[in-house]
Amino acid sequence: MNESPPAGPSPAPKGTVTQRAIERIKAMIGEGLLEPGQRLPTERDLGVQLGISRSSVREAVRALTVMGVLEARHGSGIYVTQLQAGDLLETFGVVADLSRGPRLLELLEVRRVLESTAAALAAARITPERLEAVEGHLAAMNATDDPDEILAHDLAFHREIAAAAGNDTMAAILEGLSSRTFRTRVWRGYQEEGAYARTRREHAAIHRALAARDPEAARAAAAAHVGEVEQWLRAQAGQP
Repeated sequence: MNESPPAGPSPAPKGTVTQRAIERIKAMIGEGLLEPGQRLPTERDLGVQLGISRSSVREAVRALTVMGVLEARHGSGIYVTQLQAGDLLETFGVVADLSRGPRLLELLEVRRVLESTAAALAAARITPERLEAVEGHLAAMNATDDPDEILAHDLAFHREIAAAAGNDTMAAILEGLSSRTFRTRVWRGYQEEGAYARTRREHAAIHRALAARDPEAARAAAAAHVGEVEQWLRAQAGQP
């Protein structure tokens, strides 16, 4: 009696027609068949080219527009965007705003790695003008106890450092991870706990390392700063 061969792994699902259309259009962009700023073919022509219906093309284009890959220009058609990192990664902000508990801690771990790397790069690359801007936001944070004003300068302080790192993709990811909702909660919590002095010292340590052009000191200071936020959040959540 012949035995049937052991069953192999199930074939990977092919996905919906719309999902396949999304991947095909992305592949065309990745392969240079569609360039940034170029107008897409009409729905009909693109459907013929990809071998799918116009309705599936329409759904794929709509999804890619939400992702920031394509943009609709009224009366002109659909175009490939300039594919700037900030546009493609802006959905990070939604994830950061909506995350809670363990997921938010995971995001802070990612932010700690990236913030420390950005600070190290900035220490080596920052211009005198940008360093002056960082110092200005630090001074403004130290001059007020208003959480909203502190928050605005805190965001700008870290944004200047990310920009000084000279990596637009990293800066875009950090911008997305910098949830204004969460930062507001942190600053108000610090106010209630009388922890402003500590976090001001942490910001000052980052600034000193940048001014000294010391990448490793900047890396350590930024990691310690975000690490303190992680510890604060764990304490708030009752986690060890």
